[in-house]
Amino acid sequence: MSSMKDAREAIMVGRRTDGTRVNRPLSPHLQVYDMLQITSGLSIAHRATGVAWSVGLLVLAWWLLAAAAGPGPFATVQWFLSSFLGMLMLFGMTAVAWYHTLAGLRHLMWDAGYGFDLPTTYRTGRAVLIGTGVLTVLTWLIVIIAWG
Repeated sequence: MSSMKDAREAIMVGRRTDGTRVNRPLSPHLQVYDMLQITSGLSIAHRATGVAWSVGLLVLAWWLLAAAAGPGPFATVQWFLSSFLGMLMLFGMTAVAWYHTLAGLRHLMWDAGYGFDLPTTYRTGRAVLIGTGVLTVLTWLIVIIAWG
């Protein structure tokens, strides 16, 4: 009779190089994450902004194809992007770009082995959020001044 309570436990058992038995950890899933923690929220937001970047690339491809197709299609895209909905989308994509960039730099810092202690994790998380807001507004101020 086996001492395992669940058949899935068999795939969690491994051996170290010296032959000793070790239990492998389970990967966390959404039920494990506390959405009110800054670390979980920022991790999920980083993934969501990656998806949003994909949508932004489709809009960029539409804009480039319209520019290549001629003045009529390009005017249509320009009309949409200059509408309220288009400007809101462009503003959101700017925030997505800055957030994903700053969170990516934070991940690179982690890959180098820095910033794993909780105070630094929370401090860099807040810096990503504040930096996203400041850089998004600064970008749009520069755009508005350049257009004006």
